[in-house]
Order: sequence, then C-alpha cells, then structure tokens
Amino acid sequence: MRFGKIDYLNLLPFEVFIRSYPKPSHFQLFYNKKKSYPAKLNREFLFGRIDAGFVSSITALRAKNERFKASKVGIVARKEVLSVICLPSQQGEDYQSATSNALLKVLGLKGRVLIGDRALVEVLRQESQNKRDYIDLGKFWVAREHLPFVFGRLCVKKNREFYNKLIQAFYKKRVRIPYFLLEKASFKSGISKDEILKYLKVLSYRIDKKANFGVERFYRNLRILRIKPPRRF
Repeated sequence: MRFGKIDYLNLLPFEVFIRSYPKPSHFQLFYNKKKSYPAKLNREFLFGRIDAGFVSSITALRAKNERFKASKVGIVARKEVLSVICLPSQQGEDYQSATSNALLKVLGLKGRVLIGDRALVEVLRQESQNKRDYIDLGKFWVAREHLPFVFGRLCVKKNREFYNKLIQAFYKKRVRIPYFLLEKASFKSGISKDEILKYLKVLSYRIDKKANFGVERFYRNLRILRIKPPRRF
C-alpha cells in the first residue's frame, strides 16, 4: 500500500486524519517516506511507483486511459486558495505543479506561477507590507466561472477496497488539528499557527456536485486549448 503524500500545509487535516485511521503498519512506513510536491507525485503515480495519493487534478483527466480511480476527495478552493498565485511582474512556470501552470493558461494570465507553502509565505509577506502584487488563481477562477476549483485529487490504482473505505471516512470526518502538530507545522514552514488555521479555513476537501462541475469546466478548457495532461511517455 504505497501512498504518496503532498508535503504542503494544505494537507495537514489529512495528516491528522491518517494518524488515527486503522491501517497496516507498512502503510504508515511508506506514508512517512514518500512525500513530495504534486508534479513529482504525478510521475510516481503514472509510473506505478505509488498506488494512491493526492495528485494534480490535470493528471486525473487520464483516469480512464490509465485505469485508475479519481475520488471525491481533493483540495478545493471555493472562494480563494492563497497558496496558488501568479506574480504578474515575473515570468515562468512552477515546476512543482502541472495543474496550476495549466490554470494560468486557461485563465489567460501572464506571470510566474508559485504554489504551496512558498506561495502562502509570499502572500503573507505582501500583506504585512500592505502590498498585493499577486493574483490568487483560485479566486480569479471562481470570479470568472462561479464554480469551485479543484487543485488536487486523491487518486487510486491498487487496493481499492481499502482506499474506498479510507476516502469515505475522510469525506465524512471533521478534523481538528492538535496543538503539537500545529506547532510542528509552524516551525517547519515559518508561518504562525494562527495564519495556518486561517489558511486551512479557505480550503475544502469534498468534491461535491458543484466542485465536480468545476473540474469538468476546467477539463473542457484544457481540451479547447489543447493542453495535454501529464503522461508516462
């Protein structure tokens, strides 16, 4: 049971959930070892080096071709996201995310994409200086499409029975972050505990009917613009 984990603050609630969820010991061993950024996990998943994990939404477009399941659990922005931004004064893609680079093109924006904890640090830095030289890609999408945007999805290739139960449990669970984990995350990221909690409140993990419409709208735009999802070859 090889699970790949995105090593960002946005999955801290899942980290808390998985600690108490009943699972084989070898699952936890691999879980602690296999953590990285979304674009790398895309490759690991497509090449079969991990059996399940949170991967970029654009990768889930290949679910039928690659014969895997894209679940109803993901990283969803319903108003804003804060950790996926465009810096208009700069240029370049973020090597850590395929979905966010594609979203920039779909939205017709120019600039440098920045994702994850690095993006959140930049947003907080600018706010402390009363600046706003960035565009929140989640907020921009919601304003244009009036639908949530799904940045990542929990996808499964093997051991589907185990993961289906895990997904259903997480979908229904309301997670509270213990103080010691919050303190650990704050120390690692350099972001205060209060700011982490404030950030997590803007995220949702349920791909409900409306969020699914958002996914399909994004996929439709990818096809129109002929933007290809990641693939093995």
